Formats: sequence, C-alpha cells, structure tokens
Amino acid sequence: METVKEQLERIIEETPIILFMKGDPHQPRCGFSAKVVNILKEYQVEFSYMDILADPEVRATLPSVSEWPTFPQLFVKGELIGGCDIITEMHVSDELKEVLQT
Repeated sequence: METVKEQLERIIEETPIILFMKGDPHQPRCGFSAKVVNILKEYQVEFSYMDILADPEVRATLPSVSEWPTFPQLFVKGELIGGCDIITEMHVSDELKEVLQT
C-alpha cells in the first residue's frame, strides 16, 4: 500500500497541471488560492486540484514532498512552479504562459 508521500509523488508525476489549494476552484477558501485559480482561468487551461483542507495528512506531507512550506502549490509536468507570489510574478512577466503551453 502506498504511503501518502508516495501517493502525492505519483499524483504530481501523472497529472499534467495540478494545484494543491485550500478549497476548490469554484469555492477557494483563501485569497491566495483564489488568486492562483483566477490566473489559471485566464489561460483557459485544464487543471486538476486537490483541496488540502480535506485531508490533514496531505496538508502535513506535501511540504516535505515539494520542499515548499506554503499553499497553494502549482505543479506543471511534475515540477513545482511555486506558490501565489511566484505564480503572480510569472503571470505578469508572461513566463507562466510559456510554462503552461509546453
């Protein structure tokens, strides 16, 4: 049976774009998650999500998998892109568009 860490690693590897967030894209439960969701919606890309508030084990384990302490966390093709501040900066500089299209 997979550990939570192994499960998260597999999900990150197998899911083209995944956002680990508080709440869901229709009802984000924090302003930072809402901001990242709105940015992703601007690009009209399909993305998966996982509500870290729904599973305390996921919330506790993901920072050790990603080596990133805060949420939301956006992964594209198995690679951590960043949290809200980095995603916002990349959006403003048009870097995010390139990352999402590759």
